[in-house]
Amino acid sequence: MAQETTRQSQPAADAAVYIGRFQVFHRGHLGMLREALARARLCVVVIGSAYQARTPKNPFFWHERAEMIRRNLSEADRARVLFVPVRDYYDLGRWEAAVRASVEQALAGQGLAGVPPLLIGHFKDVSSQYLHGFEGWPLVSLERITAAGRPLHDASQLRDALFALGREASGEVWAALGEQVPPGTLDFLRGAVAQPWFAEMAEEWRMLRAYWASWSAAPYPPTLITTDALVLCAGHVLLVQRGELPGRGLYALPGGFLNPNETLAQGARRELLEETGLALPDDLAPEQSAVFDHPDRSLRGRTVTHGFLWRLAGDTAGALPPVQGQDGAAHAVWLPVADLQGLEDRFFDDHFHMLLHMLDLPYPVY
Repeated sequence: MAQETTRQSQPAADAAVYIGRFQVFHRGHLGMLREALARARLCVVVIGSAYQARTPKNPFFWHERAEMIRRNLSEADRARVLFVPVRDYYDLGRWEAAVRASVEQALAGQGLAGVPPLLIGHFKDVSSQYLHGFEGWPLVSLERITAAGRPLHDASQLRDALFALGREASGEVWAALGEQVPPGTLDFLRGAVAQPWFAEMAEEWRMLRAYWASWSAAPYPPTLITTDALVLCAGHVLLVQRGELPGRGLYALPGGFLNPNETLAQGARRELLEETGLALPDDLAPEQSAVFDHPDRSLRGRTVTHGFLWRLAGDTAGALPPVQGQDGAAHAVWLPVADLQGLEDRFFDDHFHMLLHMLDLPYPVY
């Protein structure tokens, strides 16, 4: 496959940082990375939205995106790039701190402890304001990369094209895509669309587009209200595996949309009963509640959820209450709390983060 190399010049800086999700890695991304390598002897590429389950917005795992990038670099440039995965924390300050700590650790491993790296970036829109959050890192703001003077598509447009056509894409479509993505990415995508998981993501993409279209006549963008129930018993947490799109097969807290005639806690109790068959005692009050309202927490749109935690007393034999998946849940399962941290990439939306928050558990370190 063809590979592109940075222009030959003596880099002035020791290190640079380039942050992105790279879903997918396109020619604009490659142009920015080449600029970073032209300015610094080493570039740390921070791959965001790491450790998530596959979704139409994040179809590729972080190590697959790293491979996409590697395929477009010469052997010499590959040796100058370090990849650092960083999860979404749904908290900008916490995310910035995690990026900084991960980059500093990576640089220290290269004998560059304490070296402030150049921060390479492009201010596309309001989503790029995070670039101002790394005090002490000199910011290099670059113009948008173009192809033959024409603006390149962004990654969301390229994902739409892939999901719309997938393995049915014609040679002309692949040729047009090749104008937007470098050869290594094109080669990677040809293999990806043939994988079984890609068809599932394409189906979910079509479902979500139809869902968004159903709200198109609303006078204002909708804000949806949901409730979720976190039930603990004998060191286990009650979860469901979703039986419907979006997120079919992923773990989630039992929950759903609030009915107009119920309180938030009533809605959580009802959803728990409907999805797992578990009826909570009428006099059992929730131990705690929390609101999760990050604007990007759900692909369905602006969705604010209220989580409630109930703790059940286990019997002397250690038996757990019987549960059964029903309604929109394919399965209902009691999972040991100790096992949760190994399942980060198998959770729907931000439910993994909700669990860690409400159970006061640390994030796993990989």
